[in-house]
Amino acid sequence: MKTVVAMSGGVDSCVAAWLLAESGHDLVGISMQLWDALRHGGTESRCCSPADFRDARLLAARAGFPYYILDYEKAFAERVVQPFAGDYLRGLTPNPCVECNRHLKFGALIDTARDLGADMLATGHYARVDVDPASGRRRLRRARDQGKDQSYFLYSLTPGALERLLFPLGELTKDEVRAIARRAGLGVADKPESQDLCFLGKGSRLDFLARAAPERIGDAGEIVSTSGRSMGRHRGLAGFTVGQRRGLGGLAGGPWYVVRLDGPANRVVVGREEEQFATGLEAVGVNWLSGEPPPGRCEAQVRIRHSHVPAPAVVEASGRDQVRVRFRIPQRAVAPGQAAVFYDEDTLLGGGRIERADLCSPPPASTGAPA
Repeated sequence: MKTVVAMSGGVDSCVAAWLLAESGHDLVGISMQLWDALRHGGTESRCCSPADFRDARLLAARAGFPYYILDYEKAFAERVVQPFAGDYLRGLTPNPCVECNRHLKFGALIDTARDLGADMLATGHYARVDVDPASGRRRLRRARDQGKDQSYFLYSLTPGALERLLFPLGELTKDEVRAIARRAGLGVADKPESQDLCFLGKGSRLDFLARAAPERIGDAGEIVSTSGRSMGRHRGLAGFTVGQRRGLGGLAGGPWYVVRLDGPANRVVVGREEEQFATGLEAVGVNWLSGEPPPGRCEAQVRIRHSHVPAPAVVEASGRDQVRVRFRIPQRAVAPGQAAVFYDEDTLLGGGRIERADLCSPPPASTGAPA
C-alpha cells in the first residue's frame, strides 16, 4: 500500500514512519516547511528546523523510502498565523493547531498524497481510526494514551479524510514510542517535546503579536467588573484570555479573574472566581465527522480546551454548522475562539468554534466543577 507519511523529525513521526516501513508499506516521506521564525523576526524554534529535517531524512534513507521537503509557508501564514493574530487582537482565544490540521496537515497534505498516487496518509498523531461496527463507517477515537491524546485538534476531519488516514501511534503510550525508537536505534528517542505553537519560536505570544501587528498590540482600554464598575486600564486585549488571573494583581480588592473580553468596546471584564462559570455555550463552524448532525438533542461529553476533562452536556444542533451546548455542571473559563469538541465516550462526534459562553446568573454556589 502506497502511503505518504508526514515527518516533522520528532520522535513521534519518526517512529510512525519506522513502524509503517517495518510492516511493508510503500512509503513516501514528506516534511512540511511551514514557518521560518528567524526570517519573521523571531527566535529559532524546533519546528521546521534544519536539524529536524536532517533527522527525518536520515530515517528515510535508513528505511529505504524517498523523502521530500515541501514548502507550505504561504498557506500557513494565510490560514493559520494571520487569523491567530487577528483573533487575539479582537479579544478571542484562537486555537491555531486546529486550523493547521484543517487546512495544512489534513487538507493540503491529503491533496498532495492523492497527487502522488498514495492510498493513505499517515501521521504521528496520538489518535485512533477504526470502523464503527454499527454503521460500517470509519470513526475517530481518542488515543490509548489519554495524556497524549490529540483527537481534540482533529474535529475538522471529514468522512472522506478518515478513509485515507493512518495513526500508527494510536494504541501506544509515549513511553512505548520512545522505547521503540531506542530499540531501533533511531537517534531521536530522547528528543524533547516540541511546543504546540511552533511559530512563536522561543518568545511569548505577546512578543509575536508585537511583531505581527505593532500598531495594534498596545491599544489601551478599560477594565470593568461584571457590574460595569471601572476597575482600571489595560494595555491591549491580546494580553488576556478568559479565566486568567495573573496580570490582574494591581486591581484593588482581588483576587480577580478575566470573565469576558469585550472586543468591540476594547474592555476586559473581570469578576470573582465563581463568576467565571458558564452553563453552556454556542459554537459555530461545526463539523460532524459522520457528515451529518445528529437528529435532535444528544448526550455527549464536551471538551472546551485540550487540557479540559470532558464534561457531560446536552448538545443540540441549531443549524447544519451551529450547536447549543448545555452543561450538566457549569464549567469554568469557556473562552470564545477556542474549540468545543463533542465525544460519545471515546469516539469523537464533531466540534466547532466557541462563539459565546452562557455565563451563570446567578453564579453557582460551589466552584467544584471540573477544570
